[in-house]
Amino acid sequence: MRTVIQRVTHASVTIDGKLKSTIGRGYMILLGICEEDTTEDVEWLVRKIAGLRVFDDENGVMNRPITDFGGEALVVSQFTLMASYRKGNRPSWLRAARHETAIPLYEEFCRRLGEAIGCPVGTGEFGADMKVELLNDGPVTICMDTKNKE
Repeated sequence: MRTVIQRVTHASVTIDGKLKSTIGRGYMILLGICEEDTTEDVEWLVRKIAGLRVFDDENGVMNRPITDFGGEALVVSQFTLMASYRKGNRPSWLRAARHETAIPLYEEFCRRLGEAIGCPVGTGEFGADMKVELLNDGPVTICMDTKNKE
């Protein structure tokens, strides 16, 4: 699994002109899933994101996790994060998981993240053409990959 995690003051997803999800202060998370991903990847990623200390403490130092202040999260499925761009200029999406693998893992990730941070997680719609709006706070953007645990 690959993620792009952005600290935001607010974020939203609109599908076909209708607001699907909106959040206040917290994380906007783009989630890419590949065929090899498992629930172990979900568990590791949720644990890391819930404990990630990138929110300011009383001294203005990034030292607080999202759970310290009741922050929210919005998770959007993003198969393009699994792009392979080794050959030519047109990315290949062959590494991205098929629906039958990706949807259950996406739903489990959202459920477990909600449990870990203590609030429901906003979502997009798997496979839909979504319009995502956000105000990146900082900007703070963290990329994580369960196959490359730095």
